[in-house]
Amino acid sequence: MRKLNFYFLFFVLAFLTSCRTDEIIVRQEVVEGLPSENTAIKGFYMLNEGNMGSNKCTLDFFDYTKGTYYRNIYAEINPNVVKELGDVGNDIKVYGSKLYIVVNVSNKIEVLDAKTAKRITSIPLQNCRYLAFKDGKAYASSYAGPVAINPKAPKGKVVEIDTTSLSIQREVVVGYQPEEMEIVGNQLFVANSGGYKAPDYDNTVSVIDLNTFTELKKINVAINLHHIKKDNYGDLYVTSRGDYYNVPSSLYLIDAATGTVKKNFNLSVSEMTIVNDKLYFYGNEFNYNTHSYKKTFGIIDVKTEQIIANRIFDKEYEDAIKTPYGITVNPITEDIYMTDARNYVSMGFVYCFDKNGHFKWKTEGGNIPAHFAFLYK
Repeated sequence: MRKLNFYFLFFVLAFLTSCRTDEIIVRQEVVEGLPSENTAIKGFYMLNEGNMGSNKCTLDFFDYTKGTYYRNIYAEINPNVVKELGDVGNDIKVYGSKLYIVVNVSNKIEVLDAKTAKRITSIPLQNCRYLAFKDGKAYASSYAGPVAINPKAPKGKVVEIDTTSLSIQREVVVGYQPEEMEIVGNQLFVANSGGYKAPDYDNTVSVIDLNTFTELKKINVAINLHHIKKDNYGDLYVTSRGDYYNVPSSLYLIDAATGTVKKNFNLSVSEMTIVNDKLYFYGNEFNYNTHSYKKTFGIIDVKTEQIIANRIFDKEYEDAIKTPYGITVNPITEDIYMTDARNYVSMGFVYCFDKNGHFKWKTEGGNIPAHFAFLYK
């Protein structure tokens, strides 16, 4: 693979040769020669979180049509933005013609043009976390307080953003330190963590009526909830991070219509994605008693609600990937993507495996590569 360190060839066939306006000149790095493909998907964005306090959140793009991986494109395309993306990228989504990036510690949602990555605006939102979309509205979860462990931390909230005016229109109070959200029908399900109130964690999923934008009820699930994903059969998969001591993390299955917890998979799940009726997951569970991590990988058939594999790619890469941190699956080719945050300080890696879990390629990303968003043509 050949690396070009002087110019950034973006995927709209334009050379962008602008440089930073401060004393540090950022030279774009491009990796060519990766496998290309021609499908309805143009490529994917990769949001690198950046270590908290380091202001190293960056944006990469992999162009399927060229087999080219572009690093740190936001800085190059938007050279006049002070501090670039900011501190800790927590979520990224494409909706309509726009790309939305949640920058947690910088208390904002950056809105970009999805095709060009040019900045449109920034929406202020304190300690924002995750995004969901429906009918021209964006929904963003917020801790609604500063970044701090605090037994008196306030309840969090979800705000509704109009995707045309890009203004916040409504908000609703939910549980403590709300995380990921999912929409089923006309209801928004919010996983509440209570992470700032440890060891007195929250253990609920808030159910929000999107018409009235009020909380209908809370579903008791397990402590320290994090991710939530819906399948095509009216169910929600919700992860619990446990207490990092004696209560292990796990994955729970909820009937969205009744709010009933149907199943505890007794699996450590740190991140997951559902594609074509398969839930791909990895766990990287830390325990303070042993001061060690435990890695797990697998696939669940969401139609049968059964575990069908205890790995998602070849065993040698389970060992090679030191700190699994992000996962996604191409909905067309079913290629599997996994990131490695390594030691959280060095630049991480992005791995690609085919649908059978065989290695295809690997490239260096940014600091803590974490969140994917596919861009369709």
